[in-house]
Amino acid sequence: MSTTCSAVDRAFEATLYADSDAALDTGASLLAADPTADTELARRGREFVATAWRRGWQPADVVRIVRRELDDVHVRLVSRLILDENRQPPNPRWAAQLDELGAAESDPPNTDRFSYATAVLELYRLLLRLPALEPLDAPGKPQGRPRGDARMLSRIRGLLAKAEATGFPEEAEALSAKAQELMARHSIDEALLAAREHDGNAPGACRIGVDAPYETAKAVLLDAVAAANRCQAVWNEALGFSTVVGFEPDLEVVELLYTSLLVQATTAMTKAEAAQRAGGRKRTKTFRQSFLAAYAHRTGDRLAAVAEEQRDQVAGAGERERGELLPVLAARDVAVREQVTRLFPETVTTRMRGVSDAAGWQEGTAAADRAQVRARSPLNP
Repeated sequence: MSTTCSAVDRAFEATLYADSDAALDTGASLLAADPTADTELARRGREFVATAWRRGWQPADVVRIVRRELDDVHVRLVSRLILDENRQPPNPRWAAQLDELGAAESDPPNTDRFSYATAVLELYRLLLRLPALEPLDAPGKPQGRPRGDARMLSRIRGLLAKAEATGFPEEAEALSAKAQELMARHSIDEALLAAREHDGNAPGACRIGVDAPYETAKAVLLDAVAAANRCQAVWNEALGFSTVVGFEPDLEVVELLYTSLLVQATTAMTKAEAAQRAGGRKRTKTFRQSFLAAYAHRTGDRLAAVAEEQRDQVAGAGERERGELLPVLAARDVAVREQVTRLFPETVTTRMRGVSDAAGWQEGTAAADRAQVRARSPLNP
């Protein structure tokens, strides 16, 4: 046992606090030469994962940063460590992340001991240096829980999936309109139910990846989707995600709608870019950046208009319903703002840079108009 620990300790001492390839080779050589070190090496890995939890990270966050910074082999290694660490899930969102991770897990490729040890040390070096994050669970307060109608959420997912897949803009518009209608109804029903039960839930929070390239435009799009659904988003550019704060039913639809709009935007951008290149255009990067910036800007305007329209509908409702709903929604807005202030006492605004392509802006604006975020007449059953 002392020999094994010595090999792992010497490998860590040589590697984890150094950035050079030579140090990595030294540590990997020490581990490759001692097969009995594998058990201790895995145990240390689980400790690194447990430390990440104490620093505010969640399973999806760790996998996301490993995928962003390293390679697929490291993603497989950290996925196995997370599942083996066997932490009792503190909430349904955490449990869902573990379930998704388990469903997608695959074994690391068979390789020689030196390559395996190198990958493990690269992973541990990253895990060791993870910074502390804002804890998403409010101490001493019950969090909102995803307790809504599972069939309703399943219908919303199905409608958005069909909207992403269809090649007919009119059909995508109708499908997206119906999904938006169901989202709004779902959010209002959940807010009223929580108020009637006096459950005292506080807003929750989740982290949503905002990946390169063109991450500023994507963060703006997510911010617009969050605001339209009574949530607030705070972007961490350095770590590649936004933290969205809101009540659980609203968080779920924010993630669904943002993902769908991003897929629709990417599809529309690819088609528009192909048409531009067919006409002899070659500067694709500036076109894409301007396209997504315009898409995010225009979608934000349209979502804000929809939110205003929804408030007008509430104001025009019957006196009893209006008297019950408006105070509930106002109280939720205040609670979300307070939670954002607690989690992020200091934030700064950022500007979207690099938007210089007129054709890309025009095409992105047109695509946002076609994306259809305004609820119209519902589909026939």
